[in-house]
This record gives sequence, structure tokens and C-alpha cells, in this order.
Amino acid sequence: MPETPVSYPPPGVDPGAPTPARADHPSVFERIASWAHRRRKAALLTWVAVLIAVSGIAMAIGSDFHNDFSLPGTESQQAADTLKRHGATQAGDSVQIVLHDKAPVSAPATRERVERMLGAVRELPHVAEVRSPYDDANAVSRDGLTAYATVTLDGVGTDVPKDAVTRIIDTAQAAETSEATLRVELGGDQIRGAQESGGGAAEGAGMIGALVVLVFLFGSLVAAAVPLLTAVFAVGSTLGLVVLASHVADIADFTPPVMMLVGLGVGVDYALLIFSRYRAELLRGADTEQATRRALDTAGRTVFFAACTVIIALLGLVTLGLGSLRGVALAVALTVLMTMLASLTLLPALLGLFGKRIRRNVERRAAKSKTVEGTRWRSWAARVQRRPWLALIVPVVALVGLAAPAVDMRLGFADAGNDAAAKTSRQAYDLLADGFGPGFNGPLFVVVEGDAGAAERTRGTLEGTPGIAAVSPILPSRDPRVSTVIAYPTSAPQDEATTRLVEHLREDVMPGVERGTGATVLVGGGTAAVEDFAAKVADRLPLFVVIVVGLSFVLLLLVFRSILVPLKAALLNLLSIGAAMGVITLVFQYGLFGVQEGPIEAFIPVMIFAIVFGLSMDYEVFLLARVHEEWRRTRDAGHAVREGLATTGKVITAAAAIMIVVFGAFVLSEDRMLQQFGLGLAVAILLDALVIRCLIVPAVMRLFGARAWWLPRRLDRALPRIALEHD
Repeated sequence: MPETPVSYPPPGVDPGAPTPARADHPSVFERIASWAHRRRKAALLTWVAVLIAVSGIAMAIGSDFHNDFSLPGTESQQAADTLKRHGATQAGDSVQIVLHDKAPVSAPATRERVERMLGAVRELPHVAEVRSPYDDANAVSRDGLTAYATVTLDGVGTDVPKDAVTRIIDTAQAAETSEATLRVELGGDQIRGAQESGGGAAEGAGMIGALVVLVFLFGSLVAAAVPLLTAVFAVGSTLGLVVLASHVADIADFTPPVMMLVGLGVGVDYALLIFSRYRAELLRGADTEQATRRALDTAGRTVFFAACTVIIALLGLVTLGLGSLRGVALAVALTVLMTMLASLTLLPALLGLFGKRIRRNVERRAAKSKTVEGTRWRSWAARVQRRPWLALIVPVVALVGLAAPAVDMRLGFADAGNDAAAKTSRQAYDLLADGFGPGFNGPLFVVVEGDAGAAERTRGTLEGTPGIAAVSPILPSRDPRVSTVIAYPTSAPQDEATTRLVEHLREDVMPGVERGTGATVLVGGGTAAVEDFAAKVADRLPLFVVIVVGLSFVLLLLVFRSILVPLKAALLNLLSIGAAMGVITLVFQYGLFGVQEGPIEAFIPVMIFAIVFGLSMDYEVFLLARVHEEWRRTRDAGHAVREGLATTGKVITAAAAIMIVVFGAFVLSEDRMLQQFGLGLAVAILLDALVIRCLIVPAVMRLFGARAWWLPRRLDRALPRIALEHD
């Protein structure tokens, strides 16, 4: 996030002279800085008390995360609601117990062992029904070596505790023979959830990487630790609050790692920008309290502005109407809010505690430096200005090329086929695909509201539909007018052929059954729900983009009093995000670098868009505020661009490097969703900070010249003014 620079002294004035004392009434940010600096122990103890209290209560109460994947208004949700309303056992999640033996699984000894195991599973908590493979001819493969039993649970998602699912796994796998001829593997979303690791490695790697960058930047472990401590306090406190909030709101169980990913990156970034301004004020000769006040009155204002932008963008996700995203968006927005509060209150306290040591280090490093700070960036800006069209066209063409694969992005969710080969969920997936066909890993639940004749006709129609490999017997519910038929596609759940099959059944096949029988037929199940989710995100994404882009345009218009600057910012932000989406598509959808192919998690594009668009505003304001200041002082557009990049380039690249390290560390996670999220954010920040802010923006601003700051007089008078600096 950017800080707003102060005006450099005019020619003839010593740039190393102390910043003059403020004669006017101090701003809110200055008063906060003074309080935190003078009462630094009280401020620090307050944050320590908050962290300990919130974390302690959260640990005592525990979490109650709940994955709300409801999709109001979609056919898959209507099917699920119908099953639940009429008491069908299929309303709950299901688990597959997959059996494979070297001899036919129908052999008496094997059958006895399996039946005994299924009986034990049937008695376990949260098990509603167990359907034996020996009661359904379709549940045994043609060669007789593979079979599967279906265990229906009494709830969905996190309604079923992980320890109950673990007991099912342990009980089922106890039937494996000591000779290792009978294999028992388990599949299903509940099984995948029970196998998830606690994580932590990615977060730790990100923090270590950020610390290394900060030490390299400041040359002092104490100075490097200050931004990192600020982020840790903010993220830790927010995590406890979200754990408590999970008891009163639907918050998905994958929210904490996403919070930590964003919180660590943003927290270190905010603190770094304020700290960098604090360091600059020390070099001007200010004492530690003056430097703290001035840093918060300039960089603190911009951090506040940037954080509000990110929060508003995240809250815009609520407008998508997707239950699984609302909780994540609110939790991440709360993380950004707490990070901003920590940067404005805890950071000044830490600067007060360690100010003398930091000042000695800053002065020592400044004395050793033989070059004027910003010389290299000023030289780079001059080279860009000499060939602005080249500096604009080449990177824009490259970014458009990177963004091109995103046009064919397929949204969906990873399934067991994307799990590690050693996991039982992946073993079960492979056994089912080999024994029955890939479609048995993604069955379609066709719900019929009608009489027995309608159910029979539905089943017969499904059997004769191309793309359907097998159809289950009719499964009744407590209401005789509601029944279910399970259809197994010939294609895998993530294949485009399965998507087309779902559309074909809904638009062409089932309407004919409904007209002929007067029944209502709904195509649902997990695979259909994924298609509905992806379609809903795709339908509402344009509105979301318009809202966020429009908001950012208005904010930049108010700040810089310009038409071209916010227009340029919006277009370039879209370009960097599009390029990041293209990279994700190449890596995860097309398997670049040996990554297993699969769809892009359906909510990844909207989450990355909301976060990156907000964060990119930081660098935009940070760079252009300095350019605008020099333009107002000299009315020399070329000079303004050179000075803007000279004074901000180092901080932009350092802040970006930290965020890239933190976000990139999540590529090490076992979770495919976190891998996509981390890679997308890291690539977007890399392109935004280096290619756009340090290359394209200076070129564009050079080409715009004085026109960059044009605003119609009538509009200028009508618009309210937002000051990023206390004049």
C-alpha cells in the first residue's frame, strides 16, 4: 500500500534539515501516533491482552466452521432441498467404500469379511444407511474384482464431525486381509476433508522469507522484526475472532489459511510502507516521535485509504449471493481491518520502543552509502522516458499474451482425482475409474417428484441417453411420490463432456419426461452442483467487476482530480489480474510444469480480483501521489515522473517482494485451492509492481504529459476533495 510523500524542499534549502514543527491543529492520524508513541507500553500491552484473550477463548471454545455450499435458485439446490424435505436418505453426504481383490469379491470368505465390516460401519454414529455391493449388480465390476458399498451419512458438510468420518475409515480398512489381497479404500468429499492436514508449513515459510527480505532491506534484525510483529499480532487476533464468529455465522473451514495468506502479506506490506516513511523522516533529522507522527500522517493516511478499498472490494463479494463466499469475504475483510488498525496503533508503539536502536542503524547505513538514494531509479525512469512507446507496447503485448489462456478457463472444484497418490481418497478414485469407468466418481442424482410410472420412465430414459454408463435402481424416500435415480456418466467429473451431459439432461432430455408424465425431474448431486456454482460465478462476475472497477475509478478521481489517471489505473489493473488468471490456467488447467490438470477452483477468480484490485490501488497511489506532488511543484511532467519513480521504486519493489514471498509460499501447500490462490496473488503482485508500476505507468504518464492531470472545471468544483496528506 502506498504512502503519500511530502514535498521536497525547494532549491537552496538543506534537504537534511529537520521537518518543521506543525503549527496547525494536528490531524487524527498525528494524534493517534502521539498517543501510541508516548504510551507505547500501554498500546503494546493492549494488543498483547487482546491477542491472548481472543486466542485463549477461541482455544477453549473451539471452532464450528461450516461449509455453506447452498446455491439458492439452482436446480441442484432444488434437488437437494426436495430430498431433505421428503426424508430421502440420499439427502446426506455419501461415502464410498471401494473393495478390490485379486480374486472375485463375491468369494464366500471375502463376502463374509466384507459383510461383517459393513455391519460394523452401519452401527457407527452419523451413518444413516449402508448399501451393500452384493445387493446391487451395478456395484460390482464386470471382472468381479472391484466393488463398492455406499455409506449415506445423516448430514452434509461439517454437520458430520471429522472424527466420525475417521472412525468409518478405520473400521472399513480393518477388513483388509493380512495377505494384502483385499484392498479397502474410501472416497467422497467427507473422506477428503478428514484427510486434510493442519498446514502451517506454508505460513512459516512465508514469514521466514519476509523476514529475510526485510533484513536485507534494512540491515537490522530489529528493524525487520517491527513490520513482521505488526502482521503477526493482527493476523493472530483476527484468527481468534473468526473462530469465535464461526459459532454464529457460516464460515467455511478453508477460511483460516486464506486469512493468514492475505493477512501476513498485507500486514507486512502496510507496516513496511509506514516504516519506510518513518526511516525517511529520521534521515531528515526528525526525532523519533516527530518521525512517527509524520509517517502516520502521510503513509498512515494512504494505508487507511488502501485498506478501505480492499475491504469494500471484498464486501462486494457478498453481492454474488454465494453462501460459501460470504463468510470467507467477511473474514478476510476483517483481517485487513485488523491489519490496518495494528499498523496505525501497534506499529507506532513498537517504533517508540525500538526507536533509538532503529535510528542508530538508519544513520549508520546512511553514512556508509556513497550514492544519493533513488539515483538508479531516476536513471531507469529517464531511459523509459526516452522510448515511452517501446516501454508501453512490449510489456502490454506480453501481458495480453499471458492473459489469453484465461479466456478458456474452466471453473469447477478439485476432486479426489487431484489428491496425492498415497491418499485413500485418490486410491478409491482410481479403483472406481479402473473397475467401472471414470463417471462413477461423479454420479448424478436425478430426483423425481411423481408416481412410480414417472420414476420408471425417468430411469428408462436415462439408460438410453448417450453419455450415461449405468443407472441405479429406483431409490424411494419416505414420501412415495419422491424417488431418486443415480446416473453414472461415461466421463470423469471434471471433463467438459460431463458439463455438456448435465446441460443436455436438463435442457433436452428431462423436459420430455416431465411433459409425458406430469412429474418434476431435477438433476442434482455434487457434480451438478459444481456446474451450477461455476455458472453462477460466471454469470455474476461481470457485475462484480463493474462495481469494483467503478468504485476504484471514483476514488482515484477524487484523490488525483483527473480523468485519465483513474481510467489508466483501471485498465492496467485488469490487465495484471488477467495475466495472473492466464498463468493459473496454464499451470493448473493445462498442467504446465508437470502439475496435474484440472479445473480452476470456482471462487478463485473473484477472490483474487477483489484482493489484487484493492492492493494494486496501494502502489498506484504510492507512485502517482509523488508524481502528482512534483507536477504541482514544477509543472514539468517529465521531471515529475522521474522523481516519482526515484522516491518510490525501492519501496514498491521491496513491498512487492515481501508479498510475493508470502503468497508464493502457499504454492508449497498440499491444498490445490491454496496453491492456485498463492500463485495467482504472487504473479499478480509481481506483474503489478515491476511491469506496470515501474515500466508501463511511467511510460503512459510521460505520453500523457500535462493532460494526465486534466479535469473539467465544472466537475472539479462539484467533486468533494480527499486529502492524502494533512496540509
